[in-house]
Amino acid sequence: MTKCNVLIVESDEAMCELLKSVLMTVEFTATTVETVKEAEAAFYKDDYDLILLDWRLQNGAGIEWAMTLKKHSIYKSVPIVFLIARGEEDFIINSLSIGSDDYVTKPFLPKEVLARIRLVLYRQGKKHAPIKIKYGHLTLDTEQRRFIIGEKSLTVGPTCFRMMQFFMTHPDKVFSREQLLDHIWGHKVYIEERTVDVHIVRIRQTLNEYGCGDLLQTVRGRGYRLSLAA
Repeated sequence: MTKCNVLIVESDEAMCELLKSVLMTVEFTATTVETVKEAEAAFYKDDYDLILLDWRLQNGAGIEWAMTLKKHSIYKSVPIVFLIARGEEDFIINSLSIGSDDYVTKPFLPKEVLARIRLVLYRQGKKHAPIKIKYGHLTLDTEQRRFIIGEKSLTVGPTCFRMMQFFMTHPDKVFSREQLLDHIWGHKVYIEERTVDVHIVRIRQTLNEYGCGDLLQTVRGRGYRLSLAA
């Protein structure tokens, strides 16, 4: 069984370790960070099934990051469970209104944390059915993080995987470099537009090996698209 991957964003180091020890069971893996900056770096390097996020992180920075993710075309589907201190229950309504999926009140019982996470993942369908995206002869298995062409299963880097996931969920649409940077890396991350070209080349090289390189097309003066049309 594939383990669910959880990102814990909590400024209290002891709390981070406690949550990690609770989650490191047969069904979960966990990564801990203490700041939004570290969370962004971790999040764009790996795929996570759920985020445990401290409500009070850095005077509201955690809330802003949650709102950014919930507006993101790819990452908005990643469930967020807020960690809220006892006495701050008034913030529960606010946390749900910005798109969080649940909350846990500190201090908490380990069984409660596990129960709430399992329930959120169950509602998301992440613990039962893998998500497969198909386009022509291409398939992305988002649970196994596999890129498949025909019958061949390939390994690609996390950024190339996210880029293909974006193109395959938005086929035949043209996206500029700036749009791709915003959708794949996030608008708060500064990366040169040339980085998009580098990853496009890498993906094309992989597709070319299997005769599919013409699917990822350059539209002169506009950007890139994934299309079966010539």
